[in-house]
Amino acid sequence: MKKWLFILFCIPGLIYSQQVTQNIRGTVRDAESNQTLPGATIMLFSDTVFLTGTVTDDAGAFRIESVPVGRVNLVARFIGYKDYTIPDLVVTSGKEVILTIALEGSTQALNEVQITAYRKGEVINEMATVSVRSFTVEETDRYAGSRGDPARMASNFAGVQGADDSRNDLIIRGNSPIGVLWRLDDLDIPNPNHFAIAGTTGGPVSVINNKYLSNSDFFTGAFPAEYGNATAGVFDLRMRKGNDEQYEFSGQLGFLGTELFAEGPLRADKKSSFLVSYRYSTLQLFESFNIQIGTQAVPQYQDAAFKLHFPTKNGSISVFGIGGISNIDILVSDFESAEDLELYGDSDRDQYFGTSLAAGGVSYGHRLGSKAFGKLTLAYTWQDNHADHVLVNRDSSFAITSMVPNMGYFYRDQKVSLLYNLQYKFNARNSFKAGTNVERLFYHHLDSNLNLATNVFENRYNYRGGALLINSYLQWKHKFSDDFSIVSGLHGTWFTLNKNSKALEPRIGLSYRLDEAKSINAGAGLHSQLLPSYQYTFQRLDAEGQMERINEDVGLLRSVHSVAGYEQLLGSDMRIKLETYFQYLYDVPVEILPSAFSLANEGSGFARFFPGPLENTGTGKNYGVELTLEKYFSKQYFFLVTGSLFNSRYTGSDGVERPTNFNGTYAANILAGREFKVADRHSLSGSIKSTWAGGRLASPVDTAATIAARELIFIDSLTNTIRLKDYFRFDIRLAYKINAARVTHELAIDLVNVFNVQNILGLTYAPNPTDPSVSPVQEAYQLGFLPIFYYKIDF
Repeated sequence: MKKWLFILFCIPGLIYSQQVTQNIRGTVRDAESNQTLPGATIMLFSDTVFLTGTVTDDAGAFRIESVPVGRVNLVARFIGYKDYTIPDLVVTSGKEVILTIALEGSTQALNEVQITAYRKGEVINEMATVSVRSFTVEETDRYAGSRGDPARMASNFAGVQGADDSRNDLIIRGNSPIGVLWRLDDLDIPNPNHFAIAGTTGGPVSVINNKYLSNSDFFTGAFPAEYGNATAGVFDLRMRKGNDEQYEFSGQLGFLGTELFAEGPLRADKKSSFLVSYRYSTLQLFESFNIQIGTQAVPQYQDAAFKLHFPTKNGSISVFGIGGISNIDILVSDFESAEDLELYGDSDRDQYFGTSLAAGGVSYGHRLGSKAFGKLTLAYTWQDNHADHVLVNRDSSFAITSMVPNMGYFYRDQKVSLLYNLQYKFNARNSFKAGTNVERLFYHHLDSNLNLATNVFENRYNYRGGALLINSYLQWKHKFSDDFSIVSGLHGTWFTLNKNSKALEPRIGLSYRLDEAKSINAGAGLHSQLLPSYQYTFQRLDAEGQMERINEDVGLLRSVHSVAGYEQLLGSDMRIKLETYFQYLYDVPVEILPSAFSLANEGSGFARFFPGPLENTGTGKNYGVELTLEKYFSKQYFFLVTGSLFNSRYTGSDGVERPTNFNGTYAANILAGREFKVADRHSLSGSIKSTWAGGRLASPVDTAATIAARELIFIDSLTNTIRLKDYFRFDIRLAYKINAARVTHELAIDLVNVFNVQNILGLTYAPNPTDPSVSPVQEAYQLGFLPIFYYKIDF
């Protein structure tokens, strides 16, 4: 008996003392033709010390088993191709590491492998030359304040700012957030955020869950010809396929929601797989414990995603989709005193707001001989936005005297897409890419408001209709040598709703490596984009009393991008990068009657905009310089320092040149982190982020007109003449990870705005019925201190 008790007592210790390992496997393919590469060499290093290696089989697949958990550097090599390095590859016990590695062809034979530089951040799109950065799933978690959100993570990059702490809209080089394109698995998708306002590209909470993403690209200007309908930036996101050999699961409980995630083989012998995720908001739970969530109204949301992958003889078939619904009720009628009012929403009305999103499709990728690869996708997207506002009238004692419907709208945009992309590699020096995307758009827009003259709640317009949007492109890449390449292309856009929305846009990019450590790059081209859909469908009465769509014939907003950059590696794990740019905007929609309005100023925040009749006569310009100093994660720490100086200006129909709403003039970020090994399988990581930015611009308010309209009315001639105080925020992130046998636990907390700095968001209309002497125009502040935590388990 004593012997058995001794054995039982020792078993846990014996199990714990065993080394915990995991598998690394994947495939290697040609980046330009997408063909698999049998015989490629895969090597693992700890810093520069070789650990183990293997070669890919006849299908281009590789497997390395029993890799100790922790971090390794992976190098892929194949004769006739450039080496590809994945530094700081995280190996955990809870999930296999599954990689798809794309090698770029070389114009000359390669020498022996030498780990001289990591070259992290090499982009996924082989046609990209400038103003592009790839990012990993781990970076969206590792960076303090990112909250697992690709957009918030990208705000750390040079030239990129967040527009509002409560939202993830991105201001890229002074451009409106309207100009950002979101793409998922080649499909252009609607705004992928909960509580998304019609016509915007951001929101408070992302629908996209980083757990199902693979490495992706983010562009900040002069992007290649395959991207259209964007003038500011592009998120080119990719969903990974599920594990095709074993079942894996994840669960997460945190401030932003409860998440469940599963993946595994559908039929292991066929290498087919599935991946599915689901998240439900838990803010209501935390609010019940009196934990401050940033607003007195409790947002509710849920989202889901899936991907099914079926290999075929010459390619694969994938079925994918994402979706989410959200709603929030901001009820000032429930407040019992003026002191309870918050400035998160208008304080004189109840607001009911909700959104829903669905995007998905089926794609067939197929090899065409040994040099070409094609991909056909049929997809569908759907986005709803709806809101209702009810005015709450009170007397001087704060008692409610009446509640009157003030505004309501329902917008539904649907799209059926058929797209085909073709890659062809002629030889080691020349490759070609072409594609077309045909979209059938369907609009249903209903808008109602209170007529102040008649005090009647009436429909402003009710539109049902649609149009075709066709985007096509051609791209050619020529390598003069391994050090010098040029990418040229042409993008075409045709929007059939009117005759003024057609464009042919030439683009060019070049990259020249001066030596092993230094390189220069440049890019230029024409870019254009549509207006938010409700701008085309908005109707009002004409002089004869007939409903008229006043902006149906407005053309594209157009711009010219030009960028030049220099990059130098500083040792094996650090780089410095300098980019300068000039962007000229023309055909910008402005009002026909002289005013300061310009589409270049719109697209952030929680409000739609309804200008008068528009014409394409406005202009604008953005220019600046950006600096990045980055140390990749090695030796257990990393840092990223970025800074930008810029100027963003526009001219409205009144002929006056002014700074745009987004002209902060400067922005700087310092981000740093370190990982500590606490025990054999335990690690503690921490990161900090500090952000400085120029103050927002504001306009003087016409107080009398504001009180009459019960909403802010600005003095048009004085637009953007007030500079609010500069922005500062400091965030901290801490995470503790345990790698047990086949299970990984992680507990993390993000401390957002640690010093509770009261950064000014802007002005808001907030009348105080108990004290009419108080100005109804008040400053609204961004989020204060906000702790965000989660517990995650992978097994």
